[in-house]
Amino acid sequence: MKDTVILITHEGMGYSNDLYQLPFTLLGKYFDLLLSGDSLPNAICFYTDGVKMTIDTSPVLAQLKALEAKGVRLIVCSTCLEAFGLTKRVQVGIIGGMPDIIEAQTNANKVITL
Repeated sequence: MKDTVILITHEGMGYSNDLYQLPFTLLGKYFDLLLSGDSLPNAICFYTDGVKMTIDTSPVLAQLKALEAKGVRLIVCSTCLEAFGLTKRVQVGIIGGMPDIIEAQTNANKVITL
């Protein structure tokens, strides 16, 4: 995973309209498993609705802080944050632009979109 970049483009993982917040549960479990493993991705990039996972009300904020503390680069799209009015609410990662996301993708051997 060290040469891998993960893209988070949704609020949570996948789509669901259920009452149990399934997309958030799935993303939380995914991050928990990453944290418990021996290999972490080089970076996780957040854009479109995915930027909402990096703000103060995110249900996966603790996992993201732990991933960042272990050296995973978290890149959050500034254009998306501005569009949603969320720039001041970001709690984790660096606020970057599309060039930062493209650089992470270009340097990766594998790119995974969740």
